Amino acid sequence: MVTAYTQKDKNIRKTWALIIGFLVLIISFGWVISRAYDNPVILYVFAGIASLMSIASFWFSDKIVIASTGAREVKREDNPELIRIVENLAITAGLPMPKVYIVKEKAPNAFATGRDPKHAVVAVTEGLLERLDRSELEGVIAHELSHIGNRDMLVGTVVVVLVGFISVVSDVLIRANIFGSRRRRDNDIFSIVAIVGAILAPIAATLIQLAVSRKREFLADASGALLTRYPEGLANALIKISSDPNPMRHSSSATAHLWFSSPLKGNRSKGIAKLFMTHPPIEERIQALVGMGK
Repeated sequence: MVTAYTQKDKNIRKTWALIIGFLVLIISFGWVISRAYDNPVILYVFAGIASLMSIASFWFSDKIVIASTGAREVKREDNPELIRIVENLAITAGLPMPKVYIVKEKAPNAFATGRDPKHAVVAVTEGLLERLDRSELEGVIAHELSHIGNRDMLVGTVVVVLVGFISVVSDVLIRANIFGSRRRRDNDIFSIVAIVGAILAPIAATLIQLAVSRKREFLADASGALLTRYPEGLANALIKISSDPNPMRHSSSATAHLWFSSPLKGNRSKGIAKLFMTHPPIEERIQALVGMGK
């Protein structure tokens, strides 16, 4: 029987399996390049650059995202009901009270960000507050608090570091070969494999990154259902949000993965298109939640 607990355990295992696969991809790619160039030092240099950029992005993630969405902080006197809901769920989750923001958007949506639970932010759109009833709003906020509790910002940063590592090294490798700076070898097979890998590895890395993002959404759904003990509330919220016609004005591919529901309208959720989605299809999320409530 599928329960919120078994669903959560299943998603955690799948997430770590994807991250391990990511590490295997990096090690394999690095080994091929080291054989092709006989000089692995460049890998460490660019890995360090990619890591520093990603860590800086992680450290200031809340400020960057808040600025990009134009959100404004909400105090208790501004919206006591919203603050009370967030506060009660944070206590239930054993988390510090996060800062609460409202985004001036008609489309119902929400996101959580921040480098750790002590510096976390939960933001909801005006449309979310207008369209959802209390149980549905609690489900969405519980989902976002689960992202904080599950350390999804940390997992996301690790994945970004790995994707940045592969992308930067691939770019350097391709440029070096285009401009003829590659050191010639008697046996050129590893150089050929390295070039092919340089083209394909960033695509594979991006696909794994998106897969990790989708698994974290399933995990946050399951964890949110545990918090509220009412998965139907979150399922009903997904139904309302998916049927809302209003477009997101403050959305981009760079921040799409942060939102409760993908803000990029028109995304197809069938066939190969699913591989390039930041979120699982709404239908699959609803089906999983309905299964937990049985």
